[in-house]
Amino acid sequence: MIGIDTNVLVRYVTQDDSVQAPIARRFIEKTISAERPGHVSLVTLAEFVWVLRTRYNASRDEIVTAVEELLADPRLIVQDENAVWRAVDDYDFDSVDFADALIAAVNREHGCSHTVTFDKAAAKIEGLALLQ
Repeated sequence: MIGIDTNVLVRYVTQDDSVQAPIARRFIEKTISAERPGHVSLVTLAEFVWVLRTRYNASRDEIVTAVEELLADPRLIVQDENAVWRAVDDYDFDSVDFADALIAAVNREHGCSHTVTFDKAAAKIEGLALLQ
C-alpha cells in the first residue's frame, strides 16, 4: 500500500497543473492497483474537500461526487471508509461542513455515543451535541 497526499489527489481530480497533473494521473492509473492500493487518510480527505471548496469553488454536489468516486475506486483504500460514506451523506443532505460531518461519523464508528461541540451549525449532525 502507498499513501497518497492531498496535492496528488487534487492534481489527479482537477487536472489543473500541466506538469503535476500528468504525473498524478500516471501514478494513479499505472502504479497503484487493487492489488497494490493507494491509501487515502482521513486528514488527506478532509484537506482534499477543503481545497476543492476554497481554492476551486467546487459546489457541494461536485465535492460529493469527487469523494464518492474516490470511495468507489478499487485502487484506493480510504481510511474508515464506512465513516466517510456516512459523512458524505450528512454533508450532502444537511448542508454542514464536511470536516464536522467526518468528525461525527468517525467518532460514531469508533463507539462514541456522541461528540460535543460549541458549533451550533455542526450540532445538527447526527452524533454531535451542543455543549452548553
